Amino acid sequence: MRTPAGCAPRRRLPACGSACTCPSSATRCRGPCSPPPARDAEDAGADDLWVSDHVLMPIGSERPPAVFHDALTTLTWAAAATRRAGLGTSVLVAPYRHPLLLAKALASLDALSGGRVVCGLASGWMASEFAALGVPFGERGRRTDETIAAMRALWRGEPAFRWRGATVEGHRLLPPPARPGGPPLWIGGDSDAGVACAARAGDAWHTTTWRPEKLAPRLRALDAALQAAGRRRGDLLVSVRVRADVAAVRDLAPRLAALGVDHLLVDPPALRPERLGDEVAELRRITA
Repeated sequence: MRTPAGCAPRRRLPACGSACTCPSSATRCRGPCSPPPARDAEDAGADDLWVSDHVLMPIGSERPPAVFHDALTTLTWAAAATRRAGLGTSVLVAPYRHPLLLAKALASLDALSGGRVVCGLASGWMASEFAALGVPFGERGRRTDETIAAMRALWRGEPAFRWRGATVEGHRLLPPPARPGGPPLWIGGDSDAGVACAARAGDAWHTTTWRPEKLAPRLRALDAALQAAGRRRGDLLVSVRVRADVAAVRDLAPRLAALGVDHLLVDPPALRPERLGDEVAELRRITA
């Protein structure tokens, strides 16, 4: 699970909050196991709980694992068991879904959870999954941009939005999200296109580039993209997702903080649902 503290769109977060992945893979979680681990993680001090998103994986896939529960269903299950922790996606593949349906689902989850949703999204990378869904792989960047614009318009209560060159008018999304303007959008993607999208339209850049020597040049690219978009680093958060154990995070956290990282999402490589609370407690201790 990764945990943004409070989930406020522009809030500066501690460089290493207790954010962890929530068990959403059936290789980690079989049966009704999500609420107890989510509750344990929150009780141990987790700021946010996060899930990943895949729909159909190649047979035998190990990374990502071949079996995934639906991301928003898992977060809804976790939301019912918790009261404070943020609920994040790392990341939804935006082109897989119609923006109206995605905006509706996220608005409902945000309203029902009391404004705890953080919507991480990106354009995706697995061509076979696009093919299975009938979504053109080459259109993923444009569809992501249009999805972001459409969801923001719907969450603002506007009576029209654009999708694939057409304008849909005379409708309004109700009930609205808990927060005016909707959940914060954390844009994933380590490519130049992903960085540019985050600089243009994101409340955060959410990256899996975690080695400091590789992250530093990407942050310079982010600063250049922000300048081109008329923004600056203080206008968005920098969130890093790292697959590492507690010992590695202990050494890594201060180095990332020195680079200006606001939020650290830890994906323990050997996570067991029944140990999630203990993992969070240890992360909280070393990043305090």
